[in-house]
Amino acid sequence: MQQTVVHVEEMASILKLLGDRTRLSIMALLNKNDRCVCELVELFQMSQPAISQHLRKLKDAGLVKETRKAQWIFYSANKEHALYSFIQAILSYLPEERKETTQLCE
Repeated sequence: MQQTVVHVEEMASILKLLGDRTRLSIMALLNKNDRCVCELVELFQMSQPAISQHLRKLKDAGLVKETRKAQWIFYSANKEHALYSFIQAILSYLPEERKETTQLCE
């Protein structure tokens, strides 16, 4: 298995983004299922602008991608990102988050 080498600045930026509880939780959700902003607003009980701001930061870093379906935009984890396996590894260490995520999605 070939390991991806990244610049320290890029890794620090990714870790800083995922250091926010909301963004980390959003990544956990998007890693399992595509979601629209309205679903995330409901799940997190936050305003649409706040959720959109978190998604914009994740998208700008290339961690999430968006797909338009009619008038809706759905967000998903970018599984082609060079650090996707690293992000998956981080998410796998969050058993409490996984339980919360499962409960939120049911």
